Order: sequence, then structure tokens, then C-alpha cells
Amino acid sequence: MTTVELKYGESGLEVGVPQSAGFVGVLRPTESAAVPDPAAALAASLTQPVDSAPLRRLAAGRTNAVVVISDITRPVPNRLLLPAIIDELQAGGLKRSDILILIATGIHRPNEGRELIRLVGEDIARTCRIENHFSRRDDQMVQAGTIMDGVPVLVNRRYVEADLKILTGFIEPHMWAGYSGGRKSILPGISSVRTLEYMHGPQMIAHPQVVYGKLEGNPFHEAGLQIMQRVGADFIVNVTLNTARELTGVYSGHPVQAHLQGCRAIESCSTALLDGPLDFVLTTNGGAPLDVNLYQTAKAVAGVAPVVKPGGDIVVASRCNEGLGSDDFVRALDEFRSPEEWVQRAMRREFSYPDQWCAHEIFKWMRERTIHLHTEGLSAQQLERYGLLRAASIRDTLEALLSKHGAQARWAVVPDGPYLILRLR
Repeated sequence: MTTVELKYGESGLEVGVPQSAGFVGVLRPTESAAVPDPAAALAASLTQPVDSAPLRRLAAGRTNAVVVISDITRPVPNRLLLPAIIDELQAGGLKRSDILILIATGIHRPNEGRELIRLVGEDIARTCRIENHFSRRDDQMVQAGTIMDGVPVLVNRRYVEADLKILTGFIEPHMWAGYSGGRKSILPGISSVRTLEYMHGPQMIAHPQVVYGKLEGNPFHEAGLQIMQRVGADFIVNVTLNTARELTGVYSGHPVQAHLQGCRAIESCSTALLDGPLDFVLTTNGGAPLDVNLYQTAKAVAGVAPVVKPGGDIVVASRCNEGLGSDDFVRALDEFRSPEEWVQRAMRREFSYPDQWCAHEIFKWMRERTIHLHTEGLSAQQLERYGLLRAASIRDTLEALLSKHGAQARWAVVPDGPYLILRLR
């Protein structure tokens, strides 16, 4: 028996892992070294950016600026980034009152009160203008044409009308966009739910190229680039982190080229190649802040499901301290009678909810794989209602799966969840 610490909530979760002949191992991202002086690395990146003039030079002569930041579900070091970005904008001639910080909530809830202070720091919260994006408020959107055979480009008005547009974010593997960061601050970050209904719709989620770690040929990524081109972006500040949430790189400058440089930097670190498929796997949703609800937990499932055999099992540890997710997500879940029927009806558009895409991601894999969930935020009745099996004891669940699949079963443990992409050679 080996003890493994899983990423789970804030504190983690120690689990006894049985040994067996087919155990592939504990699979982790290749750990990148932390930057010894994060402030110095950030300053260098802002003054010597990728394929761009320095930020303060871009700010010269501008009347105002919008800085887009990720919401509380992403571990972006805003307390490091924002003061330096604001200092550069002020050095370029903008006043603090000319700068708006826009929280890219996508369709998530707003970040306010003490949560806002935790997100940006007390000084920024007290001295800067900060607004949450509300994707359902049509009066806050501007339409900038269409893409992809009629998909409306509806983006936050404050951003579209800003004189200087800056995107910040965190580059990590993403189950649809390939990698987060860059253009994803706009789609879905500050886009209208009406745009997202197309871009997160059933055909997009079902597309074989809309997967972790893929950019070229990925229609979700390409749509993000098209929308960014329509509404504009002047500069990005993206970071990479290791599993301890320490800064490993800063990628500032051209919104496309700086982002690609960051993606290339983490590709080998965040990918594990397997010689053959697995019978079952134990994974996580990466711990806090990502394992906040079942909606986000779709990322854990999508991260490992492609390497699990049909008929295999996926065990996920995800705290889900905020329960299932949004009301729209729950309404989508409530359409469930069987995973196959749910997916077929979604593809026929017999129902449509603004937040159904993560339900689609879960159910499409559940058609041929069994999903077990270890959580303290959801009841046994909720799990049963939506076709999930409760893994009250992870150790007992693993022992049962070894009995089910046999002593030679191929299986693995992925403590960091969706921060590692599993692929077959």
C-alpha cells in the first residue's frame, strides 16, 4: 500500500493506494522550477514583451484602459500582476481613474465583497474601479458582427469601447480550448451567454478536435481567435504555475504570439503519454479553487476519459463545496434519464440551457464509462439522480475495481487532475 496525496479542496486528501501488477503509477506533471524573483520576472516581461511594444509605451496617448482578469475559480496571481500593470499604465500617462478592471466571469456568479478582496488584494479593491461581467445582461454587450456561419459576436461593452485592451490569465490545459489564457479571456470570459450558447453548444462539445492540449484545427480555439480579432486586444499578461501554485513563467505582449509561447512552454510538462489504455483511473479536479462544484468537475472527467477503455471506470475526488453549480446547470442535469438519451436529445436540441455544456461533457463519457465521485458537497441522492456512483472510501472503491477488472488491470493515479493531459502514444 502506497500513500498518495490528492489535490482536494484547500487541504488535500491522503489516500492509501493498493499495489497490483498492472499499476501504471502515480502520474504527475513534470514539475517546472519556480521563478526565483516573481516581481522581477514580471517587470522584465512587461518591459521586454513578445512581439509588442512595452506596455507603458502602448499606454501613451490613450484615454482609458480595461484590464480583464480571471474570476475566483482560477489561481491567477492577481495581487502580483495588477499593481505592476497599473504602474506601467500610469507611467504611460493614464490616471488610475482611467483604468477599469473587468472580471471575466463568463457565466459564473460575480465576485464581490470579501471574495473580491481575496481576488485582487485590499489596495486594488479599495482604489480601483472594478466591475464583474454579467453575460445575461444584453445592455452590457456590443455586437461585432458574426463568425462561423452566423454565430453572433456579443462582447462586454466596456471592453469593446476601451481605448487600450489588456488581457490577463493563467495558461493551463483546457478541455475545449486546448489551453486556457490568451483569447479565452474574451471567449467565454466577457462574452454574452447568447454567443456561448453557440460556442459551447452540443455540436462544438461533440467535435473530435475540441480537446485538451490541441490548438491547431480546434474550432473552439479558432473561434476565440476570430472573436479576439473582431473586438481587439492590445496586450496580454499570462502566467504559468507549477503544482504548488508557484510562478514558473510570465508571457506578456502580442495576444497571439505571447500566448503560444506560454502554451509551448508547458506542453511537455503537462502531458503524460501512455503505452496503452487504462481499465480504470483515480483522478481529481485539481483541488481549490477549481473543485468548487460538479460543473467544474467535468474537467476532471474529460482529462482522463480518452485513455480509459469503454467499459472502464473513472474515480474522481472533487470537494464540490458549492454543490452542483448554477441553476441552469442543474436544470440541464435534471433532463437526465440515461447518459445516451441525454446526449442524443441535446444533439437534437430538444432542450437548451445556457449552462448545459459541462453536463454534456460528463454524460458523453458516461455513456461507456462509469464515473465514481468522492465528495463532501453532494449527497448520495444527488449522485444517484445523475448517474454517478458514490466513492465514500476511495481505497475501498479501488479495491472493488481491482476485483472487477482483475489483478492484471491497467490503472493509474492522477493527483493533479486536469493539470495533466493523458494521451496514448
